[in-house]
Amino acid sequence: MADIKQELDRIKSRISDSNFLANKGLSNEVGIHVFTYSPQYELIVRDYVERLVSTPSDDFRVIEKDMYKILLEILEEKRVLGTVAGLEEKKGKDFLLKQLQKIATQEAFLAKMEYEPHERGDVLFLTGLGKVYPFMRSHKMLDSMQQVFSDIPIVMFYPGEFNGQSLILFEKFLDGNYYRAFNLL
Repeated sequence: MADIKQELDRIKSRISDSNFLANKGLSNEVGIHVFTYSPQYELIVRDYVERLVSTPSDDFRVIEKDMYKILLEILEEKRVLGTVAGLEEKKGKDFLLKQLQKIATQEAFLAKMEYEPHERGDVLFLTGLGKVYPFMRSHKMLDSMQQVFSDIPIVMFYPGEFNGQSLILFEKFLDGNYYRAFNLL
């Protein structure tokens, strides 16, 4: 457990770095960074992110977007949230997955995530990724975010592995290939 706390302690200094905040040194790539951790540390990571978001800094401003909360908002707005459990029981999980993916598209997620204006020092944290699998896939979300958030760094908190090319959720499920991201630490 000491290792995860040491890794988390390094995040603040990394996102405070002026080159990181300016997206410099990335070979003209969008500043998408992945912080991977073993799924067993989910609650520790959540607590750390919550404390970092709620602690003001002169160097950066963290904007957290919890993908699970966004999924719930989308389903609530479409007035289907209350029917999800019954639909799965009645028609099965595969049917439910297809229906929810029609409603909770990358565009719908992106519309909920957008904010203006982006300010120098903003860092976008993506959390809750494990909770929205398989309804939303991380690599597809990152693809759709590149245009909207190209001017600020994005940090995806990922309960799994990233080897520089593939995302493996929960150290078990191949979530997809995504070669444009960088390991945060």
